[in-house]
Amino acid sequence: MIKDADIRTRKRLALGLVFLAGWLCARPAFSSPSRDPAGLKKALDGFHAFYAEGMAKAGIVGGSILILHDNQLVDKVHFGLADLEKSRPADDHTIYHWASITKTLTGIAIMQLRDRGLLRLDDPIVKYVPELRQVHDPFGDISEVTIRHLLTHSAGFRSATWPWRDADWQPFEPRRWEPLAAMLPYTQIEFKPGSRQSYSNPGIIFLGRTIELLTGDDFEVAIDKNILRPLDMRESYFDATPYHLLKNRARSYSREGGVLTPAPFDADTGITVSNGGFNAPLADFAKYLDFLMGNPAKQDAYEGILKRSSLEEMFQPVIRIEPESPAAAGAEPAEASQGLIFFVERHFGTTYIGHSGHQNAFVSHFYLQPASRTAYVVAYNTYATPKEGAPAETAFGTDRLDREIRSYLFKNVFPLFDGKR
Repeated sequence: MIKDADIRTRKRLALGLVFLAGWLCARPAFSSPSRDPAGLKKALDGFHAFYAEGMAKAGIVGGSILILHDNQLVDKVHFGLADLEKSRPADDHTIYHWASITKTLTGIAIMQLRDRGLLRLDDPIVKYVPELRQVHDPFGDISEVTIRHLLTHSAGFRSATWPWRDADWQPFEPRRWEPLAAMLPYTQIEFKPGSRQSYSNPGIIFLGRTIELLTGDDFEVAIDKNILRPLDMRESYFDATPYHLLKNRARSYSREGGVLTPAPFDADTGITVSNGGFNAPLADFAKYLDFLMGNPAKQDAYEGILKRSSLEEMFQPVIRIEPESPAAAGAEPAEASQGLIFFVERHFGTTYIGHSGHQNAFVSHFYLQPASRTAYVVAYNTYATPKEGAPAETAFGTDRLDREIRSYLFKNVFPLFDGKR
């Protein structure tokens, strides 16, 4: 546990230096594809000030953001410290934990197997994971649960991956398949499959298990061979950090009630890796966004990973996501649907494809606007919650900051590329 008073002086000095370095070194030249370079520069200058103020206000130790358009870098900013104890600033090589964004890799791997004829999306999942026959399904036969249901979070499985960890000495997540399989007789389907969307982490683990059984590789190996390596994502990996990259691994922190607490370092997601075990620096994630966006110069290579038509099939809305509550302060109402793993959202009248991640105090988000081929990705190494009882106008934490950054970019920066300005 680190009290704010113990770190305030050195953090102010370090952050001041990092702001200056990030501002001067991370900004690209404005020979961008924007139709209005001067307008873009003004919009980004305004965003930099907004971003820095918001990160400091929320109490974020460190983070990064990157914007791409038409496969070119538009903007990149690093904030604060990747490692508070070592006063190591966030930079191009800082490795973040991307948590549930891992699910998008799992979905792509399933579509690769579909395109190779090794499975069908409407196959029952028990065909590949027979242990699931032990699950209690009060709505019918468990064989009615399909791969498509799992891809669209509509199978009816619970949300939490492993809700039984209650002590620090226990593994961060189960390390092998057997403990998860042993709980299947105590697991039930919570609603009729296909009737609605309800985010489920265990459902993705069953897809990861399918990938392993059909490829003959561990999940990590299958994704590395068939996605990461073809995309030249050489500093990306799963779970425990390779020794030579430890110097770049970000630490993560929780901030609650004015107290900053380090989260477990280099946590191992074990058998749940297909659900949330992906780690990578921003530079590698930009390569992944380039693939998702589509790049005419790399069309043949990208088609070799997954057909563009199959990727765009994943971007289509399948089932509406019902809003849980009225829009929070600083966020506009959004229409949201579930595609095949990816989320499809409407903001300010425009469609975006995205996914978020939140685990072990790391938070991340990416959005792609297909119409203008513009995207951004943001990562935070701190999960900060507002002080209890704080007025709504001052209740500021990572969640609200993430929404406000999204709204700012969608209102002030992305329109510069979509022909509306």
